Amino acid sequence: MADKPLLAVLHGERRDPPPVWMMRQAGRYLPEYRELRAEKGGFLDMAYDPPSAAEITLQPLRRFALDAAILFSDILVVPHAIGQHLYFVAGEGPRLEPPLKDSSLDDLTSAMERVEPVYETVRQVNVRLAPETTFLGFAGSPWTVATYMVAGQGSRDQAPARIMAYTEPKRFGALIDRLVSVTVDYLSGQIEAGVDAVQLFDSWAGSLSPSQFEEWVIAPNARIVEALKARHPDTPIIGFPKGAGAKLVDYVAGTKVDAVGLDETLDPTWADDSLPKGLPVQGNLDPMALLAGGEKLDAAIDRIKDALKDRPHIFNLGHGIDKTTPIAHVEQMMQRVKG
Repeated sequence: MADKPLLAVLHGERRDPPPVWMMRQAGRYLPEYRELRAEKGGFLDMAYDPPSAAEITLQPLRRFALDAAILFSDILVVPHAIGQHLYFVAGEGPRLEPPLKDSSLDDLTSAMERVEPVYETVRQVNVRLAPETTFLGFAGSPWTVATYMVAGQGSRDQAPARIMAYTEPKRFGALIDRLVSVTVDYLSGQIEAGVDAVQLFDSWAGSLSPSQFEEWVIAPNARIVEALKARHPDTPIIGFPKGAGAKLVDYVAGTKVDAVGLDETLDPTWADDSLPKGLPVQGNLDPMALLAGGEKLDAAIDRIKDALKDRPHIFNLGHGIDKTTPIAHVEQMMQRVKG
């Protein structure tokens, strides 16, 4: 079997230089992506078209010596499969109808066949991927996905979901339970189709109080990890609770993820001192440092590598790459990390 450096790190090995991938590495900063989107149409049309989604997944690997491919899809395919109507408004982002703040989960008609093209994308990528490249699948964590389902779209402070969680905890809990169940099946399907590891994105974890974080972030993700490990004990799971701050320590202990992503607001030295020794960590270059380039970018990369040099580390961004990032800056980052 070919050596996969990034997968080895997820299993607890330390590699020097660290393996690299970037959140949102398949996307709008690449001219070849923009050309394909202009040809094929909207985002969702491409995400549900396996040849297009497979091509987009592979595009960044042709430019950069990345150690992982990440599936091109979206976290909102899960509510779409649960029965909400999903569409994208140009310049404004996704919409889900009906919003659950105004309707009932019981009114939705499950349509799990909607994720079948995602599994076919995994199969098409898998046969074209270099043997040393790790293939990552992903899903949104229940809290983050629920914020979109309740509001019907993204919201700056996630107020509709937070209010429902406080005022109607049983109703909100039923939504979280449904998301846990569907997410386990969805990620299991990705693993069966051929991904090597999966990541749970909790992009809005930072909006919750400590007690709500325990209830709606740690507990549901722990259930997903436990269920996935029962089905696929050798598949690593990366948790990424953006904005968790010091609560990251409790997140790691409570969820039992195999690796944890650090967002750009976390001091990597603090993370190395505070997290369990030997736990693989991922991150955490500020996407704005990558956008800026130059000496500041080199200094930021060096600081992260130095802080995490004694533990298993996957070099990544603290969140997704900005769509205006110059290709030359990514090349600079790769050269600096890989030496």
